[in-house]
Amino acid sequence: MTMSPPYLTGNYAPVTEELTAQELSVTGRIPPELSGWYLRNGPNPHEAASSHWFVGDGMVHGVRLEAGRAVSYRNRWVRTTSFTDGASPYRGDGTRDLTAGVANTHVIRHAGRTLALVESSYPYELTSELDTVGPYDFDGALHTAMTAHPKTCPRTGELHFFGYEVTGPPFLTYHRADATGKLLLSRPIEVPAATMHHDFALTAEHVVFMDLPVVFELDVAKTGAGMPFRWREDYQARLGVLRRDDPHGTIAWFPIDPCYVFHSLNAFDEAGRIVLYVMRYPQLWRTGSDSFTAASLWRWTVDPATGTVREEQLDDRAAEFPRIDDRLTSLDSRFGHATISGNARESGEGGALVRYDLLTGASTTHEFGTGRVPAEAAFAPADENPGGSGYLMTYVYEAATDRSDLVILDAADLSAPPVASVHLPRRVPYGFHGSWLADR
Repeated sequence: MTMSPPYLTGNYAPVTEELTAQELSVTGRIPPELSGWYLRNGPNPHEAASSHWFVGDGMVHGVRLEAGRAVSYRNRWVRTTSFTDGASPYRGDGTRDLTAGVANTHVIRHAGRTLALVESSYPYELTSELDTVGPYDFDGALHTAMTAHPKTCPRTGELHFFGYEVTGPPFLTYHRADATGKLLLSRPIEVPAATMHHDFALTAEHVVFMDLPVVFELDVAKTGAGMPFRWREDYQARLGVLRRDDPHGTIAWFPIDPCYVFHSLNAFDEAGRIVLYVMRYPQLWRTGSDSFTAASLWRWTVDPATGTVREEQLDDRAAEFPRIDDRLTSLDSRFGHATISGNARESGEGGALVRYDLLTGASTTHEFGTGRVPAEAAFAPADENPGGSGYLMTYVYEAATDRSDLVILDAADLSAPPVASVHLPRRVPYGFHGSWLADR
């Protein structure tokens, strides 16, 4: 008997139908100030097969909150050309088709558009009902793929992002769009090889790129098995710093210890230094793309005057999917949040959310209990003050019922019982990233 791979079993397994459900039942009280959509993206192969968890077709799951009610739930596949037509990212002549991709990693809003993202292709625009509009290339101005982790500057409204390429240089290109969605800048960045750039960091004055030793391997790609990247011992891990006010200027590179980072928590400028908080893996995919070590919270302090980076581990717990109040992106956010779920997914133990006080070093956790596993938690503001009161929203899977809830927690009182739990009509498979999109 053929066994399904782990990423197609249990709550990793895809759901097979798109649903719309109205007036969901709720335990607790939904804060009346929360009016909008909670959306989360993730892989959901529509033919129930894929070569790796990371490459399943994108599906967005959304819950509409309004006036203290859970108005509706809906889930929709992102209908990319790969989904509808079986299009390949590479044409017969070897050129890229940037409309072909799975759009399965994140979902954000910028300049009035809701965009489903994956780092290997163009974004796909969605309607407010999660129907697919089509690929979005910034009115023809974008000619690379787009990271799934763009950063919106809270001061200017600009969207900062990058695209990386594996077939040839430039392997990395930095982009900037204004608050209206007009692409203002596309600047190639020279790096020695096709490394996997998943995330980066933004401060008020700088852009920081993470050039790390996970490198594209053509021979692995030709097999079609798993992710075509491997750890390379001889590749120097380093951070590249570019001044925002001189986007075509020189990039200063700073060596760091070998590691990999899928996700940064935040970054900011501090008295001649640059501080980054990241979820750091000591290595990644040394023997294959199913080989994972655990990530934990680290702080990197870049000192341009000495050309050095101070590297400090802040927590020894395995955690991922770090988030802040997005209105403090590029600024000094006192609090950050992450999800502890890796072991819980396989063991049946309960997962947790952790709130880090980055000023004092203290932390608070919310334990979900046996068999209950949280996903990434997005921050939903309760008022107009960045860094003020607010809520954490996350989908929580319960193994005993094979169902999921949208759980809302008070971010400032994380150890307290949930403020509300919205009971969904079905389970939400494990996925990646999402956003609270408040009504304007």
